[in-house]
Amino acid sequence: MTVTVVSFRAAFPEFTDAPTYPQPEIQFWLDLSAKLLNSDRWGELLDFGAQLFVAHNLCLQAASKTGAAGGGLPGQVVGPTTSASVDKVSYSRDASSAMDPANGHWNLSTYGLRYKQLLSMIGAGPIQVGAPTAEDGFYGAWNGPFV
Repeated sequence: MTVTVVSFRAAFPEFTDAPTYPQPEIQFWLDLSAKLLNSDRWGELLDFGAQLFVAHNLCLQAASKTGAAGGGLPGQVVGPTTSASVDKVSYSRDASSAMDPANGHWNLSTYGLRYKQLLSMIGAGPIQVGAPTAEDGFYGAWNGPFV
């Protein structure tokens, strides 16, 4: 993975405000993504997937900081606002078209939704763990680990 704090901020300029998104926080999420994302599975999309992962987690972290600064509980889960009213004026929208109940916290940012969509495409199809490959000098059908 070749994503750095500088390259992340270049790709996602909305995170260039250093007081809001300090370098150590971005680096923390980059380091975690390097441990969690399988480079064999992600291939050439690894850097983009890592950037979406980082952006999503920075959004959640910023929301927690804002909540704590206002006297709320840091880390409190708050879903998307779908309606609001002031005096006699009200506004609502249907968030169900953009959200998947199976996505959990990934629904809480556009970056998370994009990450989950990409992840579902990356994760399509089976993967065999521990099976020998042509790189190991093995060709043909594999009988399994106990021959």
